[in-house]
Amino acid sequence: MERTFRLSLLLLFTAALAAANGGAEHNLTSGGLLWSPATEESDLPPVTDDSDSDGGFSSLDGMLQWAISHSDPEKLKDSAEAQQRLSPRELEKRSLEIKEIMEKIKMPSDAELMKIAIRDLNNVSTSLEDRRRALQELLELVESLDNANDLDKLGGLVAVSKELNHSDPGIRTIAAWVLGKASQNNPIVQQQIMELRVLSRLVKMVNSNSLEEANKALYAVSALIRNNLASQELFYAEAGGWMLQDILNNTSVDIKLRRKAVLLLADLAGFQLENADQDELPFFNDMNLLKSVVDLTASTDLDIQEKALVAIKSLLQLRTTDARVFKDFCALGDALNKMRKLLHDLMEDEYKRDYAIDVESLRVEVENIFERKLVKQ
Repeated sequence: MERTFRLSLLLLFTAALAAANGGAEHNLTSGGLLWSPATEESDLPPVTDDSDSDGGFSSLDGMLQWAISHSDPEKLKDSAEAQQRLSPRELEKRSLEIKEIMEKIKMPSDAELMKIAIRDLNNVSTSLEDRRRALQELLELVESLDNANDLDKLGGLVAVSKELNHSDPGIRTIAAWVLGKASQNNPIVQQQIMELRVLSRLVKMVNSNSLEEANKALYAVSALIRNNLASQELFYAEAGGWMLQDILNNTSVDIKLRRKAVLLLADLAGFQLENADQDELPFFNDMNLLKSVVDLTASTDLDIQEKALVAIKSLLQLRTTDARVFKDFCALGDALNKMRKLLHDLMEDEYKRDYAIDVESLRVEVENIFERKLVKQ
């Protein structure tokens, strides 16, 4: 009932504006509101009927478009003509009434929405459902770089970090997701979160029995330490490297978690390569770690095979890794040969041919680096 009332007023507002600016004859360049029932639908943004979705509209513009699309053009035109017959005093009064209504239904800004969500998180009496909804709201809002940068100033990072200790795994999962999304490729937020000393908690969450929690925790860890030397040093101090090795060694671990782990290892090795002036960590020389990565090339998952090749490529180029370990202990030569046969078989499949060709190109590159390193050593 209230929605119908507001929409009716919004339609009236549209007609009143048209009348106040001389009706449909005015255009945007003359300062009036252009409205024409003859406008092609293809010229308008896509209109979706939000009336049955979640009880509200995503924006004021969406509400306006809904109102126009659900109106009879002739009746709307008649309404505009009726406004033209109002006296200036009556029109001014009507405009003030509508302005007051518009203020009441004005959409809040992103900052206001973030404040509301943060307030809900800080309220100990907030229900589990509302707490989850607040985190979901922040998850969407921090996709914007500006919002992510404002999150700490509003007290959001502290509030979200506290949720990592919540008793409900679903809450912990979304909290980790928010931190990961906010810090992704954002050195400012990376530093702010690291100062809250939550990395150790996230590393422990990776071992959760909940697959979703473990995956989102590793996602957050990856986002926090990617291309950030100080964060990586703390990651290794928290035994993060051995956590990765455990995931890669365990064939029973969820495949999505293993993909994230090998991708993070590739990033860490690549970062080490780019910062050649830094001492190389013994972690990268661990024989069991190297073998676990090489073994991934035999996976039935093509994506994880490719990620393993990327990691091996970077690991081979590190100064301190031993090509003989790759050859004798990891059996890299045999693994690459088996992979070549598999990829050539896949090239017979027209749907997988292009991908197989790309991976084969990477495999050949890794093979060449491996052979050169063997000759040098």
